Amino acid sequence: MNCKNCYTELQEGFDYCSSCGGKVVRKRLTLKNLFEHLSETFFNYDNKLLRTIIDLCKKPEDVIATYIDGVRKRYVNPISFFGLSLTLSGLSVFLIQKFYLEYFDIVAWMSSLEIFNNPASQKALANYSASDTMEYSSLIYSAIVPVFGLISWVVFWDKKYNFTEHIVIYLYSMSLVSIFSVVAGQIILLLNPTFYITFIFLTYPIILLYHCYLLKRIFDLSKLELFVKTILFLAIFFVLYVILGIVSFIMGFVTGQYNIEDFKPKA
Repeated sequence: MNCKNCYTELQEGFDYCSSCGGKVVRKRLTLKNLFEHLSETFFNYDNKLLRTIIDLCKKPEDVIATYIDGVRKRYVNPISFFGLSLTLSGLSVFLIQKFYLEYFDIVAWMSSLEIFNNPASQKALANYSASDTMEYSSLIYSAIVPVFGLISWVVFWDKKYNFTEHIVIYLYSMSLVSIFSVVAGQIILLLNPTFYITFIFLTYPIILLYHCYLLKRIFDLSKLELFVKTILFLAIFFVLYVILGIVSFIMGFVTGQYNIEDFKPKA
C-alpha cells in the first residue's frame, strides 16, 4: 500500500507516512468518519486553530513571540489566521447585505449628532452608502494592519522587533478581534438587530483594551510605560487620520462631490 499523498510505500501497521507524515486512511468516507474528522479538526483542543485562539486570549506573547522567534508548527501562521478572519468577515458582510442592511443605518445615527448638522455634512451623508462601505470593508481592514504595524514600530523604537515583525503582531491581534466581532455580531443580529450599530461602537474600546493587554505582555511594560505608549500610539493614529481626512476632503472638491457654496453660512 502506498501513501495517497506522496506515494511512498507504507510499512505494515503504520498509521502515519514515514516520509510526509500524512495520516493513513484505510476506511471509505462515510458521514460518521467525516463528522469525526471535522470534530477532531475544529473542536479538539490540540488542533492549531483552537489553540491559537485560546492562547491569544490567555498568553498572546506565546503565540506571537514564538512565531517571530522561528516556531512554525505550534500555532496557525499569521497569514492563514488573517485569511480566516477575512473569510468570516466577508461572510458576515454578505449576510448583513442580504438580510440586515436596514439595521445598518449609520447615516441616521450620524445625522442625529449636532456636529453633522450642516449642509456639507448632510450632503456627504446623502452620498453615503452602507452597502458600498461594507463592500470595501475587507480592503480597509487589510490596509489598517500595516498602518498599525508602522505606528507600533515607531512607538516601540527599541529594535526588539522590526517593521515586518510588528505587522505580524497585528495580523494576529486584528484577526482575533475580527473573528470575535463577527461571531458576536451575528448573534446580536439574530437576537436584537437594532442593537447592532451600538455594538459596533462598543467594540472599539474593547479592541483598545485588548491591544493594551497584548502589548503589555509582549513588551513587558510597566503601567506607566503602557500608558505613555498608548497615548503616543493614539496621537500618531489621530494625526494620520486627520491627514487622511484632509486628503479625502480635497479629493471631494476635485471630484465635484463638494462645492464651496455648501460651506457658506446661510443668511
